Amino acid sequence: MKQLDSNSFHPFIENGWKVVEFRAQWCFDCKRVAYSLPDLEEKYVSVFEMGELDVDESRAIPEAYGVKGVPAFLIFRDGREVARLMSKEAKREENIVRFFSEQFEESPLG
Repeated sequence: MKQLDSNSFHPFIENGWKVVEFRAQWCFDCKRVAYSLPDLEEKYVSVFEMGELDVDESRAIPEAYGVKGVPAFLIFRDGREVARLMSKEAKREENIVRFFSEQFEESPLG
């Protein structure tokens, strides 16, 4: 997973399908769901690229996107946000798996 910061975030999301996990070092739920993310990233490697942004190191970005809790997952297509899974629902692995499935298997990607 690509590590993002305030300098690399916008160039990362500007082309293609991207998933960004907003996280923090102190976040227990972020650490707990981190174990399942490599498998999801591998499953969808042909569809999107995944990155993570530490909200404490790059405060302006989560603020600009209205991310108030972590973990949170935002999906971008060519720089535009198209879906989000906010922290209330993103704390459970099965919700993250369902979110990815709904976005990348059941929805047309064209």
